[in-house]
Amino acid sequence: MKTIYLAGGCYWGVEKYVSLIPGVARTQVGFANSSVPNPSYEEVCAHTTGAAEAVEVKYDPLQLALEDLLILFAEIIDPTSLNQQGHDVGTQYRTGIYWVDEADAPLVKLVLTALGEQYAEPIVVEAQPLVNFYPAHEAHQQYLDKNPGGYCHVPLAAFKGVKAEAERLRRMRELTPMQFAVTQEAATEPPFHNEYFDNFEPGIYVDVVSGKPLFVSTDKFESGCGWPSFSKPISDDLLQELPDHTLTRPRVEVRASGSGSHLGHVFEDGPAELGGLRYCINSAALRFIPRSEMASAGYGDYLALLTG
Repeated sequence: MKTIYLAGGCYWGVEKYVSLIPGVARTQVGFANSSVPNPSYEEVCAHTTGAAEAVEVKYDPLQLALEDLLILFAEIIDPTSLNQQGHDVGTQYRTGIYWVDEADAPLVKLVLTALGEQYAEPIVVEAQPLVNFYPAHEAHQQYLDKNPGGYCHVPLAAFKGVKAEAERLRRMRELTPMQFAVTQEAATEPPFHNEYFDNFEPGIYVDVVSGKPLFVSTDKFESGCGWPSFSKPISDDLLQELPDHTLTRPRVEVRASGSGSHLGHVFEDGPAELGGLRYCINSAALRFIPRSEMASAGYGDYLALLTG
């Protein structure tokens, strides 16, 4: 296990959010970098200790990369707000990342530099070694588990979406160079030299980044173009269609709604008997699960879409 300390306003919500991230083994709330030994909550709130409300996070680096943990943490803070998060104001509510392993310092600073590029105003997240950490009273530990209706400045949607976002980040790290180029940089893989262009085995095709189902084999047809071709997605809301003017003739780009990944393009030259559309999709943007493995892989609900 490795340990990092995160300060992001009221520690009740930060602790709950971080505890939901796969790979986090244990969390504990307390006070970081206090000038007073073992301060009480009241002393910290009186601004006499210089401490920040923080969360001690113990995580398994084999399951969760520190970079991903910090990216997820950044989702619930305003890094440009000094000594305030949400309605909570005071030095104890400042944002910060405090490390105990000096080897983590360059990565923390790199993540914050990248975060700063997303904002017009300077970010004010502290980044420094942990000086000390004093656990808060037991009543404050796992506060939102004990008090489900308790105060929290972290939006409820963040709690609901953190596991899916953590999985997306994990999958991103597993992408091959071609998968990354296609899904993140809108590249196009070579025709006839890709994994699924001639695959017609029964099964389901899912987003390689998010794992969300996109197409089924019963809607796949041979178009002769050298890429997988489908007459329609499982559901229209799974895809985003955007104008693409990168070539001399305009096209319609197709992206996955769940992850934003570039998938390919849709054309109106598909078989008329199948609706007339051709979703021309890069194999590198997809992961194929054979029918025999769909139930064990968690896609059993989609077996009814396959016939024959």
